[in-house]
Amino acid sequence: MNFETIIYEVKDNICYITINRPKALNALNVQALTELSKALDVAAEDENAKVIIITGAGGRAFVAGADISAMQMMTAEEAYDYARLGQTTYNKIQDLPKIVIAAIDGFALGGGCELALACDIRVASEKSQIGIPEVTLGVFPGFAGTQRLPRLVGTGMAKEMLATARKIHAAEAKEIGLVNYVVPENPVAKAEELAAQICKNSMSAVALGKRAMNEGMEMELKKGIEHEAALFAVAFTTADQREGMTAFLEKRPANFK
Repeated sequence: MNFETIIYEVKDNICYITINRPKALNALNVQALTELSKALDVAAEDENAKVIIITGAGGRAFVAGADISAMQMMTAEEAYDYARLGQTTYNKIQDLPKIVIAAIDGFALGGGCELALACDIRVASEKSQIGIPEVTLGVFPGFAGTQRLPRLVGTGMAKEMLATARKIHAAEAKEIGLVNYVVPENPVAKAEELAAQICKNSMSAVALGKRAMNEGMEMELKKGIEHEAALFAVAFTTADQREGMTAFLEKRPANFK
């Protein structure tokens, strides 16, 4: 793919989307967000891409935030449009019928934290720091951070992170459930390990399971349970269900397409 701020590549059924603005610590301006949105569209349709890893170039930051220089003189109307661009882009990650893993190496602040929150799984290196420091700039998170963060870590911790603007180091992030794994270095390698494990399984079942969780979390519990049953039934219309159960009964590995 020909992008200026994004590197897109696929290898061994893993799609790598790298935010490539290292001199700006991969800060997200309108161009980067627009290209990220397009890259996600490509990944959604790419049959060779079973799992997606999102990371940042340069080794200093995943994404250090939004581009403050581009935001400083925005009008309220422009700020709304900018927030909606970030939100709709990140919503694509949530809605993708594929697992998306954030490989965080360095700063994941503001819009970078929100990007990680939109992903399904988060892996961070020990040096990483994660936070939403927007209140130090006179604003607050606008790329769905006020919605996704409390759903992940609880409202008490989310409000503390919002109001204090403090950066959470990787070990604490793991402790509060903000990241799944902390590794000494090279979080992409751990992300690849997880991706390879995921790729062995039924992609249709993973997609339906992700959808059941995402949509069910927005429902009252009994409605969510009913929704799960409906999607569970859909799984029984797939070739993967027939192959998976046949393979189990024949005591052989399943050969999912």
